[in-house]
Amino acid sequence: MKEPIPPPTDTIADSSTPKQLRFLVIGAGSRGNAYARAVTTATPGVIHAVAEPHPFKRSEFGRNYIWGEGTPSEGQQFADWREWVQWETKRRAQAQNAETGASGNIPPGVDGVFICTLDETHVGIVQALAPLKLHILCEKPLALSLDDCLTVYRTLQPPEGETKTPRAPSNIFSIGHVLRYSPHNILLRKLLLTDNIIGDIVSLEHCEPVGWWHFSHSYVRGNWRRTTSAGDGSLLTKSCHDIDFILWLLCSPLSPETTAAENPHKPHFPRTISSAGTMTQFRRARKPKAAGTATNCLTCPIERTCNYSAVRIYNDRHLSTGHTAWPVDIVAPDIEDVFRVQGSKAAESHLLARLAEDYDTTTPDSTIASRPWYGRCVYEADNDVCDDQVVTITWDDEEGAPHRLAKTASFHMIAPTEKQCERRGRVYGTKGEIAYDSHSISIYDFASGETTVIDVPKPPPERKESHGGGDYGLARQFVSAVEAVEVLGVEVEEAQARFVGCTLEEAVRSHAVVFAAEEARRGERVVRWGEWWGEKLRVSADGWE
Repeated sequence: MKEPIPPPTDTIADSSTPKQLRFLVIGAGSRGNAYARAVTTATPGVIHAVAEPHPFKRSEFGRNYIWGEGTPSEGQQFADWREWVQWETKRRAQAQNAETGASGNIPPGVDGVFICTLDETHVGIVQALAPLKLHILCEKPLALSLDDCLTVYRTLQPPEGETKTPRAPSNIFSIGHVLRYSPHNILLRKLLLTDNIIGDIVSLEHCEPVGWWHFSHSYVRGNWRRTTSAGDGSLLTKSCHDIDFILWLLCSPLSPETTAAENPHKPHFPRTISSAGTMTQFRRARKPKAAGTATNCLTCPIERTCNYSAVRIYNDRHLSTGHTAWPVDIVAPDIEDVFRVQGSKAAESHLLARLAEDYDTTTPDSTIASRPWYGRCVYEADNDVCDDQVVTITWDDEEGAPHRLAKTASFHMIAPTEKQCERRGRVYGTKGEIAYDSHSISIYDFASGETTVIDVPKPPPERKESHGGGDYGLARQFVSAVEAVEVLGVEVEEAQARFVGCTLEEAVRSHAVVFAAEEARRGERVVRWGEWWGEKLRVSADGWE
C-alpha cells in the first residue's frame, strides 16, 4: 500500500520560488497517477485537484497526492472535467468581483492541467480548457484523427487574421511523448547529434517489444483493442511516441533548447513513408480446438494450460503475490481497498467476479465496444488492431546542410515478446554504429575497432515503471516551463523551447507521420511525405505555413 502524500503547504519545496505552482489532473487512471507521482516527488509543484468519475479512484488519488488522511477542501475534487470547468468559471467570476471591492474567500485555482483521460476525449477537453488560458500537458495520443489533431492546433494556436501565420503561443503545451525525456534517450541523442560519435547517420532500426501478456491486456481485451474511426490502431495508441522518438533523432532541429529565432535550422523532413502489418495472432482461426466454444477464461476447459488465461495473468502472476497495482487495478479499480480491508481471499473473489463478465451474440455492439472485457478469450475478442507492424521512413539529402544526408529508419512494433516495452535498436553511421536497449548504449568505432559500453543508471525502484525515467523527466520539464513563465516571467515561446523542447506544431507533425504510415499500410502503397502533408493541410479548414 502506498503511503499517502501529505497535503500541499502554502510554499513549494524551493523556498526561493515565491509562488506555489498548482496542477489539476483530469483522469485518475494509471497515467494520471504516473504524472501525479512525478510532479509530487520530482518538481516544486503540487497536485491541487482531481477530476475523475470513478468514486474510488478519485478518493484514492486524493488521499495519495492531495489531501492525505484529511478531507478535501473546496475545489480539490470533481466528478468530471466539466464539473471542474463550471466551478473554475464561477471561481474566476468571484475573483473578479473581489477585485472590484466585493468580499469573500476565494479558493485557489491551478496553473496547469494534466489531461489523462481516454484518447477520444482529448479534443473536447482541450477545446473546453482553451479559453481558461492554462498550461496543458496532454497524454498521448493527442487525438484519434489528423483532423482532430489539427483542430487542437487551431484551438491552442489559432492563425492570426487572414495571414495563416501562427501567433506566438500564449501557454505552455506538452504531449506525453515520454521517450524524449528519459536519461537514456537524452544521452543517446547527444551522442548521435551533438558529439557526432558515429559520424553521419545512415540508417536506424528501432523496436518496441510490447510484451506477450501486456498486448493481450491492452490491445486484445482492453480499451485500445479496436481501430479508431479514422482506421488507426495500435501504431497510434501504443507507438506514436516511438515514431516521435525516431523523428526526434532524425528529423528535429539539432538544438531544441533554443528559440525558433535562435535556431534557424528547419526539420529534416522525410521523403517517403511505408508500412506493413496485420493482426496475426489473436483471432478465431488460431483458437486451440480443445478450447471448444468457450468465450471466457473462467469457463474454458484448457484455462490452466493457456498462456493467455486471464486467471493466470491477473491472479496467479500478480494478485496472488500481493501485487494490486497495474494491471490488476485496471481490471478492478478498488482491488487494493478490498485486499487491505477484507484480505487476499476476498480480493481474489472480487477479481474473479470481474473476469467472469462476458457478452454473447445478443449483446449490442455498442455495449461490447463501450468497455473492456478482461476475462474474454483472446481468440474470441472483438479486437482488430495490428499485433505486428513495421514502418519504414526514408530521407533525401538536404541541400546546403552537410550533415543532413539521405538515410532510412525502420520501426517494428511486435506483440509476442519476452521484454515488455523495453525498447532496443541500432544506429548505423559513417564512422561507427551504436546499439541500445533500455539500460545501456554500446558504441563501436570503425577506426579503432573498439567497443565502448555505457551503462545508463536505472531509475530507483519506485520509478521502475516510469518509461526509464521519462515520466519524471517530462513532468519535471513541463513544470519547469510553467515555473519559468508564471514565476520568472520568461516568454512562453522561450520556455517551451528551453524546457519542453517540442512545439505543438512538431507534436502534431509527428502524429501526422503515424497517420501517413497507416494510410500506407491500408493502401499497400508508399506515401510521399511532402505531397501528402501539403494536401492534408490544404483540405484542412485552416493550415499553417
